[in-house]
Amino acid sequence: MIVVDANLLIYSYDVRSADHKKSVAWLEDVLSGDETVGLPWQSVTAFLRVVTNRRLPGVRATVEQALLAVEEWLREPNVQMLSSGDQHWSVLRRMIVDGQASGPLVSDAEIAALTVEYGGVLHTADRDFARFPGLRWVNPLA
Repeated sequence: MIVVDANLLIYSYDVRSADHKKSVAWLEDVLSGDETVGLPWQSVTAFLRVVTNRRLPGVRATVEQALLAVEEWLREPNVQMLSSGDQHWSVLRRMIVDGQASGPLVSDAEIAALTVEYGGVLHTADRDFARFPGLRWVNPLA
């Protein structure tokens, strides 16, 4: 399973991002592929929070435009939303402690925990995920 971090979703939407072209190509490829693509709720809400925030630089969307983008992803047959399971707390706790995550890194620990729970590989452009032992991750833009 490919688990998608928010930064790739944001870059694929923001045409002014330096990583836009690579992100769009990557996202279109995985969404049209056969492998299951897992979208953590955290990635989706971060996407919505960033692309609709008019105070941030880059291309911003209306709420309706951003919601439509998410709905298009969810229509793909290989896409599923990822929610925490029964083991989430123990995995999350381990990611926080072993990854020495505090502050904003707790959100990363949560995505790392979901990825481990689902046996997936996190696709992200954020090197901070290297701190989480046992997490398999790749940067598809590198």
